[in-house]
Amino acid sequence: MSDASPQPEPFTPSTEPAALEDLRTRLRATRWPDAPEDAGWSLGTDVDYLRELVAYWADTFDWPAQEAALARLPRFRVRLGGLGIHFVHARAVAPTGPVLPLMLSHGWPDSFWRYSKVVPLLTDPGAHGADPADAFDVIVPDMPGYGYSDRPTGPPLDSIGVAGLWAELMDVLGHARFGAAGGDIGSHVSRYLALDHPDRVVAVHRMDGGLPVFTGDPAELTPEERAWFADAAAWGASEGAYGAMHRTRPQTAAAGLNDSPAGLAAWIVEKLRAWSDCDGDLERSFTKDEILTNVTLYWLTGTIGSSMRMYNANGALPPEQLTRRVEVPSGFSLFQGDIVRPPRAWLERTTNAVYVNEPARGGHFAPFEEPELYAEELRTFFRPYRAAAASRTVN
Repeated sequence: MSDASPQPEPFTPSTEPAALEDLRTRLRATRWPDAPEDAGWSLGTDVDYLRELVAYWADTFDWPAQEAALARLPRFRVRLGGLGIHFVHARAVAPTGPVLPLMLSHGWPDSFWRYSKVVPLLTDPGAHGADPADAFDVIVPDMPGYGYSDRPTGPPLDSIGVAGLWAELMDVLGHARFGAAGGDIGSHVSRYLALDHPDRVVAVHRMDGGLPVFTGDPAELTPEERAWFADAAAWGASEGAYGAMHRTRPQTAAAGLNDSPAGLAAWIVEKLRAWSDCDGDLERSFTKDEILTNVTLYWLTGTIGSSMRMYNANGALPPEQLTRRVEVPSGFSLFQGDIVRPPRAWLERTTNAVYVNEPARGGHFAPFEEPELYAEELRTFFRPYRAAAASRTVN
């Protein structure tokens, strides 16, 4: 690496007390909407639950303690593509075999928070009842416009652009070859890492197949694929309004969500409940502290608008990009509680699918909901590809 290469710097944020006092003041001054009697979650976020959560946020939630807990992860910032990028870079602990660098890409509505529970399980499997030979070097960046990474001031980056930045980040960290994994938008980014950098990505693991895009003859699709297309369309009609807003008018929503912490919580919490494997009981998957850590990250960094704008950028990707076939060995863990789960026939049509499993528990946020299950899925899938990455390069 040349002297002119970007140099990562350790990063430990510390929130000013005035910012937390402003947050509490806003929470206590929330102007609450009315709701039909017994509406519950049927029309969106349950106002009664939101009142309870906001009261806890204002009076009980301990952000400095959560900030300190996140600071136990080794975190850095580096300048790439004109943007400051925040990332976790956790080295394997006492490995007994080849170490595979692993790039984990998050989605919306989250950040590096999605993987905060699973990092220790992947870097130090021996300490968690697994084989030390399965240790990873783990890299978890915040996408531009999310978390502690800079917000693009010009056009938002799409998944192709972010994948290019992640390849550059792995250069900076000295990882010539690596594995890639992700879910939600992170699945999209991981896919483009495999498509555009196949000489570097030894294998790619995803939690979904994306929303279906097919430009061929529908008669070529299997009955299972056609049923999945119909299910995806039905899901879009009943659940996809948030995505349409993000793609078309993100700044309209951002004006309210960036000003009202209760509104921000409503926008995010409804998705945590709808997309997790909680059977309608949100706190079966997340504690209040966990929910509010995620939401507070959005509030303090002011990134709800910039995170939504990535949908607008991805919505402009041409069909020929969306229909490219991934030839890098691909694995899929389709958690039972996730949304829009594709059939194997679609995965084999669109990728070199060598591994497809359906864990019995977990949903869209499985790395956080079921970190042990998710870690075991990654260990199992990537095990045959460790030697391909050879030994790690230390800067």
